[in-house]
Amino acid sequence: MKIATAQFTCVPADISANVQQMASLADEARVQGAELVVFPELALTGYELEAVLARRDLWVQADDPRLDGLRASGVASVVNCVAPTDGERPAIETLVFGAAGELITTYRKQHLFEHEQGVFQAGRCDGRFELGGLRFALATCFDNHFSELVSRSVADGCQVHLASSLYGTGGGVEELATVYPGIAKDFDLYVVMANHVGPAGEWTGCGRSALWAPGGALLAQADADTPMVVTAEVG
Repeated sequence: MKIATAQFTCVPADISANVQQMASLADEARVQGAELVVFPELALTGYELEAVLARRDLWVQADDPRLDGLRASGVASVVNCVAPTDGERPAIETLVFGAAGELITTYRKQHLFEHEQGVFQAGRCDGRFELGGLRFALATCFDNHFSELVSRSVADGCQVHLASSLYGTGGGVEELATVYPGIAKDFDLYVVMANHVGPAGEWTGCGRSALWAPGGALLAQADADTPMVVTAEVG
């Protein structure tokens, strides 16, 4: 199947504006023949930690009507957002929607990065799903630095590793170029990573969203500064 990774510049704390951008990118992915599109970490709000902590209207659930335009895109999508929990703090959650807009699964980021620990509640369960005859694993940014998470996915028969991430300019460029092909090589997985491009909270996303083949060979990669979709055959 063909999978797309999408990068764009989020409008800070504006879910409706970001859904509009994401729906447009999902349409482009569908035109390119993709059956699934992956979006960056906190794509619905941008990486605006102060805003998402202060404003509960930025916390979403899968049936939120503000997501209707994205659910109607006709392509399955991996959407990272802020979600309510049973506690005072929200979670960084991934929602996976099917091509008809149905919810396939959810996943909550388990490994919170530094300052995220005072804002979010960590997840406790792995996220996996099946689509188009393939088995997928989900991870969010800092999760990808923990090999035990990937090992569990491989043991459970996953073939494709999907990562919604935020890596910034500077050191993030080298980090991105090491972590994800490393997962593909070390675990013999397809790897799909979606990154931000442009301003993202206190960071500047370095783009370069990409797909890698088992063994670590690069299949397709976006550029460093343009909102865009890139696709590759997987499986």
